Amino acid sequence: MRNETGADFIEALARGLDVIRAFGPKRPKMSLSEVAAATGLARPTARRMLLTLEELGYVRVVQGGFTLTPRVLELGMAYIGATHIWDIARPHMEWLVEHTGESSSLAQLDGSDIIYVVRVAVPKIITLAVTIGTRFPALQTSLGKILLAELSPDEVERVLSEPSRSGITPLWQPDLEERTNVLHEVQTKGWALTDEHLARGIRSIAAPVRDGSNHVVAALNVSVHAAETSLETLIGQYLPLLLQAATAISSDWAQWQSRPVIMRSPNSSNTMLHQPGVTPSAN
Repeated sequence: MRNETGADFIEALARGLDVIRAFGPKRPKMSLSEVAAATGLARPTARRMLLTLEELGYVRVVQGGFTLTPRVLELGMAYIGATHIWDIARPHMEWLVEHTGESSSLAQLDGSDIIYVVRVAVPKIITLAVTIGTRFPALQTSLGKILLAELSPDEVERVLSEPSRSGITPLWQPDLEERTNVLHEVQTKGWALTDEHLARGIRSIAAPVRDGSNHVVAALNVSVHAAETSLETLIGQYLPLLLQAATAISSDWAQWQSRPVIMRSPNSSNTMLHQPGVTPSAN
C-alpha cells in the first residue's frame, strides 16, 4: 500500500506511472507476470494498465511480452522544454566538451537519485552508460554532491532516506560523519569530486548552476575514465573550464528568468511587456 495517498491522490494514475518506470535498460522487455512482480500489482490490474498504455501509444506488445515505445520520451521532453534547460545549457556544454575532449552532463535531484537532463557526450567506453533520463544514487556522484550540499542536514537526511530507483549498488558507502564532512567540503569549495565512488573507472568533477536568486537549480560535470585522466589533469586543467561553463549557464539562466513576457488581454488586441515579479498596472 502507498503511504502518500491523500484525499486527492489518483491511484490509477500512480499505477500507470509505476508500470512505465518498471521498464529500464536491464528490463527493456517484460512479460505480464514480470510487470506485475516489478510493480506489486495484481496480474489483472497490471494487464489493464499495460493495455491502456498500449492504446495511448506508450507500450507495444511484442513476442514474449511488452516494451515501451519512443512516445514515452514525450513525457521527459515536456519537462525539458518547459524549463528551457536544453536551449540554455547546451551551447556552453558543447564549448566545454570541445575544450576538454570529455563528456559533460547536467543533472537535477530526484529523491535520493540524480537524473540527467542534458548531456553532450564523446564516443568513449565507460563503465556505466549514460543518457538523458539516466539516474544514479546522488551521494556517490559529483553532480549529486553539489545538489545535496545545498540542502540543510535535515533535508539531506530526508532525501537520502528514500530508496534509490537506479538499480545500482555504489562502491562508496560512507557513514554519517564522513558524509557530513564531504558535503561540507563541497559547500566550502564550490565544486565536487568523485573518484570511483559510483563504479570502477568513473571519475568526475561538478559545479553548481544557479538561478537569478542564487539558488542551485542543477549541477554540471565533466566525467572521465580514471585510467586515462589523472586527478591532476581533472582538477588542474578541466576544473577552471567547468567553473567557467557553469557560471555562463547560470548567467544565461538568470537572464532568461528576468526576460519580459508578452501578455495579451483576452478581450483586446493590445499587448504589453510584463517583467516577472512586477504586477502590471491597470490603466
